[in-house]
Amino acid sequence: MRNVDPQEWEARCDLAAAYRLIAHFGMDDLIFTHLSMRIPGEGHRFLLNPYGYLFDEITASSLVAVDPDGHAIESEEESKINNAGFTIHSAVHMSRDDAHCVMHTHTTAGMAVAAQEQGLLPLNQMSMEFYGRVAYHDYEGVAVDLDERERLVRDLGDRKAMILKHHGLLTCGRTVGEAFYYMYYLEQACRIQVAATQGGQKITLPPPEVSEHTAAQFDGFAAQSPKGQRPWNALRRKLDRIAPDYAT
Repeated sequence: MRNVDPQEWEARCDLAAAYRLIAHFGMDDLIFTHLSMRIPGEGHRFLLNPYGYLFDEITASSLVAVDPDGHAIESEEESKINNAGFTIHSAVHMSRDDAHCVMHTHTTAGMAVAAQEQGLLPLNQMSMEFYGRVAYHDYEGVAVDLDERERLVRDLGDRKAMILKHHGLLTCGRTVGEAFYYMYYLEQACRIQVAATQGGQKITLPPPEVSEHTAAQFDGFAAQSPKGQRPWNALRRKLDRIAPDYAT
């Protein structure tokens, strides 16, 4: 791409890497769902995937710059955008200064837990990171109504992860790596819950004070810098080996 600021290009490479990794770990849904990122600099501009591309086809240069309503900034790119798909993302981006990256998935495990009355259970150390720290949003239909944004924002509050009931998972972060970290482990927590409950055996839960202590320990690990940067650097190196075209 010509005339792209180096900071924007690095943001594009980071987000393209996330698309590839979501596909690599089996968290994609054909051409649907979205990962978005705020473009560094002035103004409210965001990067979004071109509609119709599989996640493992996304490259840094194929990402499209959009305004807060999900409309492509470049008019000739308008047909590439699923405008309705940006409703959820724009709500979070515009209300949270720390939400530089927003991720949303429709995984089998995530949607299964989103359909369970009790929500996410502290069944494992991975699950306990989210104890009392995952938000919930009631299903209102396909997210095309812009007035739903204020309720999404209200329900998310200051949390980094949310379960969209009867829908899927959402995470946000100060960096792409942080949002990916929370999405990866929220997904793992959901997979653990589905695996633990599908056999019919009685499950056990740790005492609430142990779950809260564990979650507070995880909070402390993230206090000084964005969560997940070391694994994110390792994952970028992995992509450089197996799919280097993401950064083109």
